[in-house]
Amino acid sequence: MRILLIEDDTTLGGAIRDQIAGDGHSPDWVTRLDDAQDALRGAGFDLILLDLMLPDGRGVPFLSRLRASGDVTPVIILTALDQVSDRIAGLNAGADDYLVKPFDLAELGARIGSVARRYSGNPNPLVVLGDLEIDLAARRVTCAGRTVVLTAREWALFEALLTRPGQLLSKPQLEEKLYAFDAEVESNTIEVHVSRLRKKLGRDVIVTERGMGYRLGTP
Repeated sequence: MRILLIEDDTTLGGAIRDQIAGDGHSPDWVTRLDDAQDALRGAGFDLILLDLMLPDGRGVPFLSRLRASGDVTPVIILTALDQVSDRIAGLNAGADDYLVKPFDLAELGARIGSVARRYSGNPNPLVVLGDLEIDLAARRVTCAGRTVVLTAREWALFEALLTRPGQLLSKPQLEEKLYAFDAEVESNTIEVHVSRLRKKLGRDVIVTERGMGYRLGTP
């Protein structure tokens, strides 16, 4: 998933960025709300991690404006504000989850996965696809009982297709799942990862619609 992190604490922000990148996601990290608005205008995100106390404003009004504009991107609030009234305000503004600092980074990873599964329409972390069994929470794939090891980017691409069964995703859409703004993208990156996934999971696991994109198949 491509995740927008809005956090002005450089130590915590760096730790969160490294954690979600290590989990196979593509993080874009900004420290101000105006930069967050620019990021949202320039790219599509699967999830937003939002601090409530930013140098140029508060997170709750920002979230309220986001929802009023029709943006339904899932949002997890990350904040030191731990009063019940703060939680209620955040959830009423349209947050999908609320995590109080300090928190365990592994718990954040679990909550990201949980919110993403709810939005994909499949809250069950276990997916069966032919001989493949996929545990979305553990990021584990087995084929006929044999564990298949995927790289972070292979997983990110496969997860993007898994969470949108039957939907055709274009090459630029898939590239967005793998890279942040400042990353260089080779012209054949998606083709290379698709080829590797087919070798590991089965040639029919991903279907190519020539000139249009890729969709999940049935291995």
